[in-house]
Amino acid sequence: MARLSRLYAPGVIQLVQARLARPLAAVEDPTPAGKFDLLLTWLRTEAATPDLALHAWVLLHDRFILLATPANPDTMPRLVQGVGRRMAAGMVHGRVFEGRYRSALIEAAWLVDCMVWAESLPVHMGVVDTAIQWPWSSARAHVGMQTPAHAAGLADHPAYWHLGDTPFARQARYQECLEAGLSPGRLRLIEQAVQGQWALGDVAFLQKLRSEGARRARPAPRGRPRKPTVTN
Repeated sequence: MARLSRLYAPGVIQLVQARLARPLAAVEDPTPAGKFDLLLTWLRTEAATPDLALHAWVLLHDRFILLATPANPDTMPRLVQGVGRRMAAGMVHGRVFEGRYRSALIEAAWLVDCMVWAESLPVHMGVVDTAIQWPWSSARAHVGMQTPAHAAGLADHPAYWHLGDTPFARQARYQECLEAGLSPGRLRLIEQAVQGQWALGDVAFLQKLRSEGARRARPAPRGRPRKPTVTN
C-alpha cells in the first residue's frame, strides 16, 4: 500500500508525533535528564525559524510531540529531519526514528484539548503525578511557571489567548483544563487523528480542507462505492 503524503494546509495547526527507534530510557529506569536537556536544546534550535509558530511541546522517553503552525509544507519535515541529524551525530548510533513521523491537522477549536493531551502524557505514562512536574514540556509555561528555558520559542495561539483576558486568567484557566483532563471520547479522537494522519475538526473545517489540503483529510469510507440506483 502506498504511504500517505503529508497532510498540509496553509495556516492550519499541526499535531506532530515522532517516535524514536530506541527509547532514551525505559519508563521504569532513572530519567536521563542530560539526554532530555540535550534533545530539548536541539529541538529549540531547529524550531527557531520564522516560518514556524510553536504552540506546545513535550519530550518523552520514546518520542517527542509538537503542536505548531508551519508556514510552508516543508517546514515541519525540515525540523524533524534536523533534530534527527543532531541526534544521530551526538546521541544515538544508527536509525533515530521508528519510522516517518505522524501528523494531524487540527482545527483551532481543538488546540487547547491537544495541548492538554500532549502535556498530560507524562502523567498517563506514570512518570509524574501532575503535568507541571515534568520538566520537559511546555506545561509550566502555559500555567505561569515560566522560566527562560520553557517560555523561549513558544508562540501562543489565539485559541489559548481566548481562555482569559489577562495572562493570569489564561494561565489559571489552563491549569484547570490540565487538572480536569479530557474525556475518553476526546482522547480517542485526538489519538486516532495523529495515528491515522488525518484532520480533527468540525464539518466546515473538513470541507475547507478539501480545497486547501494537500490530500484528503479523512479516511475514505470502507467497502465498495454504492452502485447508482437505476430507475425506469
